[in-house]
Amino acid sequence: MAKRKRLTPARIGLWEEDAPISTPPIAHVTGDASTMSALEEVTAELTRARVEGRLVQALALDSIDEGYLVRDRILADDDDLKALIDSLRARGQQVPIEVVALADGRYGLISGWRRLAALRKLHAETGEESFSLIQALLRTPETSADAYLAMVEENEIRIGLTYFERARIALKAVEQGVFADRRAALQGLFGAASRARRSKIGSFMPVVAALDGALRFPASLTERLGLRLAKAMEGSETLSERLRAALISAAPDSIEAEQALIAKALAPAPRPCGNRPGMRELRPGLSVRETASGVTISGAALTPDLKARLLAWLEDPR
Repeated sequence: MAKRKRLTPARIGLWEEDAPISTPPIAHVTGDASTMSALEEVTAELTRARVEGRLVQALALDSIDEGYLVRDRILADDDDLKALIDSLRARGQQVPIEVVALADGRYGLISGWRRLAALRKLHAETGEESFSLIQALLRTPETSADAYLAMVEENEIRIGLTYFERARIALKAVEQGVFADRRAALQGLFGAASRARRSKIGSFMPVVAALDGALRFPASLTERLGLRLAKAMEGSETLSERLRAALISAAPDSIEAEQALIAKALAPAPRPCGNRPGMRELRPGLSVRETASGVTISGAALTPDLKARLLAWLEDPR
C-alpha cells in the first residue's frame, strides 16, 4: 500500500515560527490614520483646555508681570505670608494663580499675588530650581473689566477685602479708564453684592480719594470708623485736607495711634461761648451763665482747686 504524502503549510511569514510577522500594507495605513486621529484629538483637547483655562501650566516666575492690574490687596500680613511660604516649602503649590497672556512670552497677573510673592521669596532664599516655576491657569478675559472682576472675586472668596480695599480698587479701575465712573465701577466689580454693601463701598470712596497714601494702616480702617469719617467729610469742606496733613505730619507708627488721630479729628469742636444763650466768658476757659434762679460757672479752667476755693469763699466771703 502506497504511503500518502503529508501536506505541510506553505512557508508564509505569518505561520513560520522563525520568520518575522508581517502585516498587509493596508493595516499600516489604517493604523497610522488611527494614531494621527487620536493625536489630533488629544492636541485639540489640550488646546481647548489651555484656552478655556482648564490646563495648569508651569511658568517661570520672571515671566509674570504683577503690575498688569492695580492690586486690590493693599498689604500682605507678614505672619500670613510666612505661613504661606512654609506651606509651599513643605507641600509645594496647591492652588494655581491666574494669568493672561501678554506679548513677548510674558503673562499678566490676574489673581494670586500672595502666592507669587511667597514663591519669589522662597526661590531667592533657597535658590532651588523647583521654586523658580509657578503653576498657573491661563485666562482670556474679553475686557479689562473682566480681568479686574476676576481678581476681586478671587480675593473676596479666599481672603475677603476690607471696605477701604474694595473702594480703592473701584477708584483705581475708574482712573485706569476701565469704567466710566464710580457708579459703573461699583456695579461692574460688586454687582453680585447686596445693595447695602455696595452703598457702604460707595461711602468709602471719598475717604479713599482723600486719604490714600496718607494712611499708613488703611486696611485696618474699620467699617464703623470709615463710615463716620465719610459722613464727617461730607459735612465739612476742610476735614479731608486737615486730616491728610495731620496724618502725614504725625506719621503714626501703630494702628491704634492712627485711629486715635482719626477719632480726634472727628470729635466735635467745642462751641464758643457766644453760641450758647446766656453764657459769657469771664476769662479763657471759664464761662458763666446767669439766670433768674442762679448762676452757672463752667469751663476747662474750673479746676477742682478753683472749685474748692469758690465754695470756701461762698461759705465765708470775708
